[in-house]
Amino acid sequence: MLKTNLLHPEILSALGSNGHGSMLLIADGNFPFSTGVNERTQKVFLNLSPGMLNVTDVLKVIHDVIPIESYFVMVPQDGGQQSIHEEFIKIIGDEIPAEKLKRFDFYEKVKSPDTFLVIATGERRRFAN
Repeated sequence: MLKTNLLHPEILSALGSNGHGSMLLIADGNFPFSTGVNERTQKVFLNLSPGMLNVTDVLKVIHDVIPIESYFVMVPQDGGQQSIHEEFIKIIGDEIPAEKLKRFDFYEKVKSPDTFLVIATGERRRFAN
């Protein structure tokens, strides 16, 4: 029996099979899941309905299971901070600064072979990846 809040077998397996430098993408409902990541990247779809589950719901559980060494967020063209990014800081902490990437730089980075898993959520807020 597991003593963790994370029970999803595919996510647990993917997390256990990767280590330092590996990237996990928790994506909002606007992310292009089929074309936005490397073809080897495993996909888990938790986007049952718009608004279910949110990126922050998934992040809270993931944060309790693995150490987060660094992270990056997508920002609009003007580089402005989004309210969801403030929620990320509350969950992750402010000791790990977020790298802010504009849309196409973000897409390029997540296409890396180092992105081992993308978790699709029903998040409606923009720039919530």
